[in-house]
Amino acid sequence: MPKTLHIAFVSDVACPWCAVGLASLERALEQLKGEVQVDLHFEPFELNPQMGAEGQDITEHLAQKYGSTPAQQAAAREGIRRRGEEVGFTFRQEGRGRVWNTFDAHRLLYWAGEQGRTQQRALKMALLQAYHGQGRSPADHEVLLDAVASAGLDRAAAKEVLDSHDFARQVRERETHFHQLGIHAVPSVIVNDRHLIQGGQPAEVFVQALRQIAQAPAEAV
Repeated sequence: MPKTLHIAFVSDVACPWCAVGLASLERALEQLKGEVQVDLHFEPFELNPQMGAEGQDITEHLAQKYGSTPAQQAAAREGIRRRGEEVGFTFRQEGRGRVWNTFDAHRLLYWAGEQGRTQQRALKMALLQAYHGQGRSPADHEVLLDAVASAGLDRAAAKEVLDSHDFARQVRERETHFHQLGIHAVPSVIVNDRHLIQGGQPAEVFVQALRQIAQAPAEAV
């Protein structure tokens, strides 16, 4: 029987490399069918936890955070777009437009995870597509509820979550946990609570790493 690998995908909806990394990981898992079984779940990380409700222009934000010029940002965006195309994720040609707060998106992902891995994955993909594919705000509750509906989840139940403080404590606790583990960049893929793969790696990197972990003696995993 194939060995089951437990994979925590630590990421933020606001992170374009997380969209690339997830698409690459899923391609790798397709290649590894029959070799490994996977228990994949999504963990919260906020790139900009202090971002206000109004958000910030993406060009201004990246210039302040990294000192990059509009030309450098355009080149980086095109590079990410190409990487996404290679793994089947379509980025919005003109980019994201603004950076938004993503805490409520993480609360909904936690809620979806309580219902099952499949439901959480579906919502994660819908949220990434809404922001990076369509340029819609992940801080807007209507956008979040549209993502919930497109993922086949209960829109009314999700609205109750958004209208409350449900899962806020749990999300904060998980964020703190991963910060304490030294996770300061995403995507971070943690396998069996021991093995770390960072960044939007190509599918073949994930295949090689996961195959090696799966084939290691039980006491070494």
